[in-house]
Amino acid sequence: MNFQNTREFAKSLDAQDALSKYQSEFEFPKVNGKKVIYFTGNSLGLLPKRAKKYVDDVMNDWANLAVEGHFYAEKPWWDYHERFSNPLSKIVGAKPSEVSVMNTLTVNLHLMMVSFYCPTATRYKIICEEKAFPSDQYMLQTQVQFHGFDPKDAIVEVKRREGEHNLRTEDIIAKIQEVGDQLALVLIGGINYYTGQVLDMKTITQAGHQVGANVGWDLAHAAGNVELHLHDWDVDFACWCSYKYMNAGPGSVSGYFIHEKHHHKNLHRFGGWYGHNKERRFLMEPDYTPNEGALGWQSSCTGVLAMAPYLASVEMFDEIGMDALIAKRNLITSFLEFIIDDVAKETGADLEIITPKNQAERGSQLSVILHGQGRALFNYLMKEGVIVDWREPAVIRLAPVPLYTTFEEMYDFGQILKQGILNKLS
Repeated sequence: MNFQNTREFAKSLDAQDALSKYQSEFEFPKVNGKKVIYFTGNSLGLLPKRAKKYVDDVMNDWANLAVEGHFYAEKPWWDYHERFSNPLSKIVGAKPSEVSVMNTLTVNLHLMMVSFYCPTATRYKIICEEKAFPSDQYMLQTQVQFHGFDPKDAIVEVKRREGEHNLRTEDIIAKIQEVGDQLALVLIGGINYYTGQVLDMKTITQAGHQVGANVGWDLAHAAGNVELHLHDWDVDFACWCSYKYMNAGPGSVSGYFIHEKHHHKNLHRFGGWYGHNKERRFLMEPDYTPNEGALGWQSSCTGVLAMAPYLASVEMFDEIGMDALIAKRNLITSFLEFIIDDVAKETGADLEIITPKNQAERGSQLSVILHGQGRALFNYLMKEGVIVDWREPAVIRLAPVPLYTTFEEMYDFGQILKQGILNKLS
């Protein structure tokens, strides 16, 4: 498409947008009395208005039914989490029996490590990406230490080539082959939080399996954002948070995937009441017999109040479908890229987009280095009601979420960005 940096052109794109009606489904903060342009759905998604009803439903059931809400609420609490299986399976490309929700992301990654990181004296190494999200780094460090290994030896990072911002698939595969029969696990972020690069999860998973390793993915920035086929890619496990692109609220529950090929294996797992055979749960038996499928990795009681906003959002995703979301994501992200490049040309500013140009290698996020601009430009954007985030040394991340971002907002952002640059030059 031949884009134009005009308000009229942006409005014409909005007029053709089948998802435009969903913007009214969200609550927007205001700056200077005006609705913000919100680019940080990759950190915390906006509040879906319907989430309030889902939470109120739980609160009303608690008030009116008390303990009987476990069985007699409109959405009974004891199996509340099971309502996620069907819609989430479509979002991540899984079978319903392979997905569920519980806990939070890093907790779930730790629990998955119980089953999928079982090191021996000779096969104990983990491959991750350079500049992984810090929580993943801390999780891996403490896991290998728990098993008696030195993180400096056991954790192998795949590094970017000198002068390049993104990882190369061939370098990841080469590192997997190099570590070879010492490799116990590959655990990488499906989308790098800093650059916004989407990795070739299918190819990397195959490479890990070829040397006998398990392969898991942290999909914090991928779930609800990019096309996933976890079952068909033969991924062993994956976990994701729900509060970014999936709009479930701060610190909300995490989703997880366990491939069906593992469901009947005698894997280590940490049991709990809700992972025990559902049909026999209230018999209070002493011996642990796990549920079938991914539900057999549950542990604690269902956190219904935390899950309610997530269920509201997941059902919205189910209405729309990932194909429609991805189609708009590709168009609006490309339009934003055009706007940034046009502003750079007009002002002479050096605005370097480090996210890959190939749409297959990116989602909703564009990471931009503000060469020569620095934090002052970030502060100007925030003061003008453009909510972005800052990553040292000089990167802003922009995530135009297709559910609630408009093309006209991309145009407005460009005008504010241009004015911020010109203000510094004047």
